[in-house]
Amino acid sequence: MNLMPLVRAYLIGPFVDPAPERRYYLAGIPVFLLAGNCYLMGLRYVREWPLFSIGTLISVVFYGVLVAILRGIALEVIGYFPQIRQATFRTVTMLGLSAVITTVLAVLYVWLYSLLPATGVTFSWQIVQPIWVISYIADVFLCTGISVYYTYSQWERNQVENDRLKRMALQHKFDTLKSDLNPHFLFNSLNSLSTLISEDTTKAERFVDDLARVYRYLLQAGKHELVTLQTEVEYTRIYTNLLSIRYGASLAIELDLKHDYLSLSLPPLTIQTLVDNAIKHNIMSATKPLIIRATTTPDGRLEVKNRFQRKINRIETTRAGLANLTARYDLLGENKLVIKQEDQWFTVTVPLIDLAQGT
Repeated sequence: MNLMPLVRAYLIGPFVDPAPERRYYLAGIPVFLLAGNCYLMGLRYVREWPLFSIGTLISVVFYGVLVAILRGIALEVIGYFPQIRQATFRTVTMLGLSAVITTVLAVLYVWLYSLLPATGVTFSWQIVQPIWVISYIADVFLCTGISVYYTYSQWERNQVENDRLKRMALQHKFDTLKSDLNPHFLFNSLNSLSTLISEDTTKAERFVDDLARVYRYLLQAGKHELVTLQTEVEYTRIYTNLLSIRYGASLAIELDLKHDYLSLSLPPLTIQTLVDNAIKHNIMSATKPLIIRATTTPDGRLEVKNRFQRKINRIETTRAGLANLTARYDLLGENKLVIKQEDQWFTVTVPLIDLAQGT
């Protein structure tokens, strides 16, 4: 059995690794050696070489074991209570366990000295009690210091992550505005309109009205962090009408959303993002239409799935739409998207947010 990793992590690491408690451990060496031995043996410890050697050896071994155990406790407790809001439980648990360990080791420390007649130490609780008091005070400073340092580090990391998510959200808004006002979309829409004008003026007028409503929604979407599913569905139906005129029988979009969930919220343009992602990455034709279905799940989530008809000769993309949508949910602090790719279906499930419950 190779014990070196444990020795390196718990006996050597505390004194050489740049851990926050390293200076505390190093500063404790002279205090533990000099104060501890002088308390038990008096000035004989520094005057008599044999006693100095014996006392130093015992103290170094005990101090190393103590540091290794306390370091292990700190790591385990931090792993069990990693969140910032758990700082109180983390500190109290760490302090309680450390107090138990120092209580036992203090007794063993004095008892071991009493076994060596040359030290002149006789075991008694009166000798142990002052060591307990000093140990408990040291435990309070150590455990509180480690917990405060860890809490601050967590807060700092959270701030950095929040800043990163905010930058991603701002970039998403910019990318969304660019894509939503994409001249290609406008060009294709105008081509469709040109065809409609010569074929059906009534339908052309409705197309113009729908196109105006789509662009109005796109321009307003960046002003709202969340919209209701009802609002999103109403917009999606208008957007679907434009797509149906362009793609005809090649595209079939089905919206089957339970009325009970229409009051829940989600980021604006969520359904359009998933629809556009499906159109971008799949082939479609009148004989093999691309089917896209938007439904709600029994646990109150939105599910958008499409027939898996991957383009054969395609340019590799980064699925920026899905990445941006994921970033928006990260910024909201919600559960992430669930993406599943099966033989016939590609499915994306996103959370619906109940603002009434503050979730």
